[in-house]
Amino acid sequence: MRTIVSWVGRVLLFFMCLLAGPAATLLTGQVDLEQHWSNASHARLRLAPAVEVRLDDPVALAPEPAAIPEAVVQVYAARAFNWRGLFSVHTWIATKGVRADHYLVYHVLGWRAQSGGDSVVVARGYPDRQWYGNPPKRLAEVRGAQAEVAIARIRTAIAEYPYSRAYRIWPGPNSNTFVAYVGRRVPELQLTLPANAIGKDYRGADGLVGV
Repeated sequence: MRTIVSWVGRVLLFFMCLLAGPAATLLTGQVDLEQHWSNASHARLRLAPAVEVRLDDPVALAPEPAAIPEAVVQVYAARAFNWRGLFSVHTWIATKGVRADHYLVYHVLGWRAQSGGDSVVVARGYPDRQWYGNPPKRLAEVRGAQAEVAIARIRTAIAEYPYSRAYRIWPGPNSNTFVAYVGRRVPELQLTLPANAIGKDYRGADGLVGV
């Protein structure tokens, strides 16, 4: 009996520790569970001049593309929208070629795959934009010659991404699976995703987790 009680206690302690982070995030107001997506400052990408871009989207973590001639690659993370933000972040990659006057933003949108399309989005946009009102954090940055090499490898990795028409919040594949997949194939990024980037270790047929 004591063994059973001890085992149950350990299981309860495990789940209490597991939920401590999400609970603290909720209590400190870092996630707004009542916000509607249409009112959030979210990823409105600059697909064409006629498409509106909210001026409060960028947070000045990325240099103006026209101001620097060298190539740039950046990786960002921000808390996911609504209740998902209690547990995970959304990650994306941005690149700017030599003398380019814009950034290209690469990330995965689950609703596209769930609608039968390609989940990988590639579009002009602000690399340091807010994600549904949540401020981004820069995880990696490479400039110059290293960035030029990285951009070529990023394009190849994206073209070979095997889960572009699949999406699951847990265990993956999802937006973090995509960025982790690219990061493993682009050593120049020296990318380490945060622990709460759920889906980063999804490997499909190669195994569920990585080092």
